[in-house]
Amino acid sequence: MSDTTVIRTDEAPAPAHVFSQGLRKGNMLQVSGQGPMDPVTNRYIAEGDVHAQTIRTLENIRAILEAGDASVEDVIMFRVYLTSQDLFPAMNEAYGEFVQKYVTSGMLPCRTTVFVGLPHPEMLVEIDALAVL
Repeated sequence: MSDTTVIRTDEAPAPAHVFSQGLRKGNMLQVSGQGPMDPVTNRYIAEGDVHAQTIRTLENIRAILEAGDASVEDVIMFRVYLTSQDLFPAMNEAYGEFVQKYVTSGMLPCRTTVFVGLPHPEMLVEIDALAVL
């Protein structure tokens, strides 16, 4: 019997046909890369505003974590993908607000930020997360 569970919630954007929103295997939960899509309207939000896009993206991750019986406190690593180095300060500010709100233990998760092209022109940011429970 497999100890793998596919995580699915309507509180985050529907996943593409080729991957899951999240996958829990044993005590690990991987959240697929999320972007700034509103799960209610299925539209990208805040064109040109990386701060707002970062918050929406992280809230999508939080919804998937919670659907997998995890929390932001359980995240050991966030990977952030940005379309431009110029966006780093505003993304970092939004990220800091989010972790301050949801990581009350003060044990901040690790993070890597890379600069890339993203699949949709509206997207300035994409983030994935790895949690251990």
